Amino acid sequence: MNQVSDAIAAALAADLQPQDYGVVGLATCFLRQEGELEAVDIIEPVPSAALEAILKGIPTSYRMVRSATVAELWDQGRPVRPADFPETASFCEAFDERLVAAVRTYRDRAGSVKESVPLGTTRADFNYSTERKRLLNGDRLVKAEDNVKQHAYTHQVL
Repeated sequence: MNQVSDAIAAALAADLQPQDYGVVGLATCFLRQEGELEAVDIIEPVPSAALEAILKGIPTSYRMVRSATVAELWDQGRPVRPADFPETASFCEAFDERLVAAVRTYRDRAGSVKESVPLGTTRADFNYSTERKRLLNGDRLVKAEDNVKQHAYTHQVL
């Protein structure tokens, strides 16, 4: 079994163990380049709440997910690409920190989510959709219309 790197074990999560359960997904995201959208494959950790929702059939940009141990996903300070994920897929930003956070979410989920994707397996039977595009390099413009309208008496003591 691979050893978890000192960086991820000590600096990011002293309580993380090499045999801890985690899930990574292969998501279709988009980059805006010269006005056009370009699809890219991204490998990212999937928290248990997100996996639960995906398993219930909500539309998702994940084409597949794979469960593995931390040691199988992170080795000597670097993320490890699952064998059944394409070579062209890139790792998400802050993969290490997101992996630590996602792995922690599975500790309290002893049953159903882990049973749905047993350790070492891949699932791809989701409601895959790119109708709502996940844009990686989009600008967020906040407008006054985005504010939630409140009644005039919301902040008054009655």
